Amino acid sequence: MSLLEIEKLRLSIGNFEVLRGVDLHIDQGEVLGLVGESGSGKSMTALTLMRLLPELARTSGRVTFDGIDILNAPEAAMNKLRGDDIGMVFQEPMTALNPVKTIGEQVAEGIRWHTGANRKDAENRARTMLDRVGLPEAKFPLSRYPHELSGGQRQRVVIAIACALQPKLLVADEPTTALDVVLQAQILDLLRDLVDERKMGLLLISHDLAVVADMADRVTIMRHGEVMDTGETARILTEKKHPYTRQLAEASMHVPARTPRFVPPPLSPPDKGEGDADAATGSGSSVPGGKLIGKSSASTSPSPSWGGARGGGAPSQRDAAQSSRNAQTGPLLVLEHVTRDYAGRRRSFFSKPEPFRAVRGVSFALHEGQSMALVGRSGCGKSTLARMILALDRPSSGSIRFAGEELTTKSEAELRPSRRNMQVVFQDPYGSFNPRHKVERLVAEPLHLLELQPSRNEKRQMVAQALAEVGLSTADMDKYPHEFSGGQRQRLSIARALITRPKLIVADEPVSALDVSIRAQVLDLFADLNQRLGVAYLFITHDLMVARAITDQVMVMHEGEIVERGDTAAVLDGPQSEAGRMLVAASPDLDRALARRRAAASI
Repeated sequence: MSLLEIEKLRLSIGNFEVLRGVDLHIDQGEVLGLVGESGSGKSMTALTLMRLLPELARTSGRVTFDGIDILNAPEAAMNKLRGDDIGMVFQEPMTALNPVKTIGEQVAEGIRWHTGANRKDAENRARTMLDRVGLPEAKFPLSRYPHELSGGQRQRVVIAIACALQPKLLVADEPTTALDVVLQAQILDLLRDLVDERKMGLLLISHDLAVVADMADRVTIMRHGEVMDTGETARILTEKKHPYTRQLAEASMHVPARTPRFVPPPLSPPDKGEGDADAATGSGSSVPGGKLIGKSSASTSPSPSWGGARGGGAPSQRDAAQSSRNAQTGPLLVLEHVTRDYAGRRRSFFSKPEPFRAVRGVSFALHEGQSMALVGRSGCGKSTLARMILALDRPSSGSIRFAGEELTTKSEAELRPSRRNMQVVFQDPYGSFNPRHKVERLVAEPLHLLELQPSRNEKRQMVAQALAEVGLSTADMDKYPHEFSGGQRQRLSIARALITRPKLIVADEPVSALDVSIRAQVLDLFADLNQRLGVAYLFITHDLMVARAITDQVMVMHEGEIVERGDTAAVLDGPQSEAGRMLVAASPDLDRALARRRAAASI
């Protein structure tokens, strides 16, 4: 008998049928990957197993866990199972954590409740579990609150809560979506170790086929509430006999067709004593310790390197013309020695708090029409840097110029013209919308930045045009955010960012929460807007596949510093810094994962 057996499971909410006869099973010590597009029923299958369904839900079929009939078990029995025998890692860590409780208290809470341990013993076990998921007490005291952690760090806390009681079955719903690739590899190794050590069953829900190929013994692929394909992972993802399986595999490797608009302008060699040629071209060369030769810092020349592409080659006439235009207009965005310090904590009553430096002397430039990626591990300072570029936070020192104007000294009123030309696409589109407002009002929000306010009819026409540019219709203006899929909501975010016709869009992990097919559509949209409208992008991402697919150049950030920069292909194919090499080595790769599985099976 399997640890978990689901047979002919049907789920309806109101008049909508969510699951249609789902069959799957998990044995002890086995990893099952559950894959599918948004709305396919993956998460609802997990919530049915946990009995965390809305009141109007109706179920039929059979769900058996360790001999217990889940669908007919009383709530008291489910309370004992949840968190103890069945653990769950939810996709969105901030909604899974209590904002008014410390992380140590939240991990220890379940230990005390289920085992009866005293507070001291529970805290010691919590400390050990947090250390195992990469949050050692020396850097992350148990007294920290969720808002003091990055998204990836919060996800590690959620994983620690789920694994603290050594459950027989762990349900992991997109457990590594918010994590950088290095930490993702560490967490997946941790989950694999837990499966091997404790013979724990693992239901891994993911849209990342490379992760599933690397982790899962078997895979089940769902669409519209039904199982489309199931079987041994390497065979299913290698043969791709089912059309839908083939479609997902192709989407996961999708690269938009695009011609880079940006060509680095020719720069004069620097004067002697101001760095070498690599600093002027932004070649991305590095020195021991991951520092760039010629990288701007407080002790070098005040002129930042402009991030030119690595590698030589004679430019075409088109490239030469574009290069000439770039040289004439100058950079759109220039950062010089930007630093951001935050107040630290007191170590004792009489000691002064030591400041924490989140960003350390960052210098770079971004030209009109250029698409640049900022990659790095969770907590390295990427989002802090983005907030300063968007003038949502002010640097402790340094200069930020946008379209030739200094931003750091401007008041909120003086920033309005710059804000018209600089917009943002957030990682979580649903969290960035007011759920009570309709699409017309949400997309039109940035229009208040315009000097001449459009009339109601003009505003409606502008919203309709923005929606059309992202592949949505005029009829969508009268809908609410909850009526759209995750991919459609991200399109709404992009439409809102486009409506003022900005010169720069800062996209903070814009596709990390999307399934592979929707991600391919959104990346195509970004590429198309760059080609048609000449919008410059700063992509903040931990997904190197996204950086490779959509950007001209890439910067690698590590512990608040830019340690490598240059042409995207050159940096990702041959990283020179240690941080870059770690990111590339840990990045999931579907073909590589399948090759490892086939090699292991042949031994």
